[in-house]
Amino acid sequence: MATSDGPAARLAGWAGSRKNLAGCVCGLAGVGLALTGAAGALWPLVVAGLYAAGALIAPPERPDAPDFTEEGDRLDGLRADFAALRAYLAEVELPPAARASLAALDGLLAALLAPGAVSDPEHLHVLARAVRQDVPEAVDTFVRTRWWSRFAPGTEAPEAHLERQLAALREEAGAVAGALRDAEELRQRIHTRYVEERGD
Repeated sequence: MATSDGPAARLAGWAGSRKNLAGCVCGLAGVGLALTGAAGALWPLVVAGLYAAGALIAPPERPDAPDFTEEGDRLDGLRADFAALRAYLAEVELPPAARASLAALDGLLAALLAPGAVSDPEHLHVLARAVRQDVPEAVDTFVRTRWWSRFAPGTEAPEAHLERQLAALREEAGAVAGALRDAEELRQRIHTRYVEERGD
């Protein structure tokens, strides 16, 4: 019996994918060329080549961004939404540089969302906005950018916009981490002074 992620499921997923459908359309064009005699004796290679070309130029699948219904800045709900965001991001195809930036941001958010790490409501609001709005919108906007817009002269590449957005979000999360570090350092200094003065 096949599981949901077994070979049969992957084959069924490929059969209905955009890449396979585009390849089939181009392959049918190759069959048409073969029937008219334009492909000659090499018609199998023409059909296979056109199928491969169609599959390569077709845009990748675009998973839908998660729809977060949770409201407020409760840490438990925010952690659950972060898990859903991670599952979405794992399915999205991104350029290596953007994937590296996203991995760095992901690690920082995971550390900040660890139990007991953040309790300040303002900091929780910044993290909630990043998880539920900013990161999914930045990635979803990038994956929905039409492939031909990447080649439009005089425009900035969508990859560059995504990397700038992720860098700004990482800087914002880094500011939260810096505030937490400063607060812990102040707390430690105060306690050190208290212990030293108590001994006098």
